Amino acid sequence: MQAFVAVARAGGFSAAARELGLPTPTVSRRVAELEAALGVRLFERTTRQVVLTDAAQPYFSTCQRLLDDLREADAVVTGEHRVPKGELSITAPIGFGRQHLQPVALDFLREYPRVDLRLQLVDRVVNLLDEHIDVAVRISALPDSSLVARTLGEIRMVILASPDYLGRCGTPAHPRDLAAHACIAWTSLGPFKSWLCRDAGVEAMFPIGVRLATTMPESAVDAAVAGLGLVQVASYQAEAAVRAGQLVPVLREFEAAPTPVNLVHPSNRLVPQKLRAFLDWAGPRLSKRLRAVAEVL
Repeated sequence: MQAFVAVARAGGFSAAARELGLPTPTVSRRVAELEAALGVRLFERTTRQVVLTDAAQPYFSTCQRLLDDLREADAVVTGEHRVPKGELSITAPIGFGRQHLQPVALDFLREYPRVDLRLQLVDRVVNLLDEHIDVAVRISALPDSSLVARTLGEIRMVILASPDYLGRCGTPAHPRDLAAHACIAWTSLGPFKSWLCRDAGVEAMFPIGVRLATTMPESAVDAAVAGLGLVQVASYQAEAAVRAGQLVPVLREFEAAPTPVNLVHPSNRLVPQKLRAFLDWAGPRLSKRLRAVAEVL
């Protein structure tokens, strides 16, 4: 089952073999033995890829749960639920992860020398069970799910500009004015020509005059600091520039509703001590960092 799950997750026998630390022929043989025992073909094999058959899809999910239960039993026997030790996998958005999660995580490693961390910093929603992640930072409203959430705070989308730009071009009084201003848009998803604001209690997208488009919020903040125009970013992304007096917020009364920030993890019957220790360590420290951002912006 371990070989089968590894091949399904990795999308190939060679990659699965590297993950398991086994020769590729051994992994291939074990999968073939499983297929023979079940009397079912589990993979469609081509020269370019290996994909699950339709019959294997539900079996794959069941195998993952069984293997997770076995790892849980091993953890109980070896004392992992009593002493913080072993590898802990964490995911977070790239910017927040670098700026706030990583400093807290490094202090955690110094405090708990028997725990190893694997940080997956990506700007996408990671399936914790499928990718074997223990805990995630989620910056969004959470849908109903089996995940356990611990609220850390909230962030706001703020509009800012440099004092130099505002002195030269004036301060917008309403989101409708954004279309006549030089604005710096950022997104990795393609052209972005409007910003979300709230007017009279209703959120709506307002057109902006795009002077510069970039794919990174840090790049957009740098351009705003240079006086190019207005920028809309998450509050934590502009904290340093605001503290330094390089940017000032505008249109505060028109900001969209803040977005909650949570630590989430799967709902297990037994929470490993390494995870409990991290939640208890990181939760208050990340909350403190978010409060510090709110005091500036």
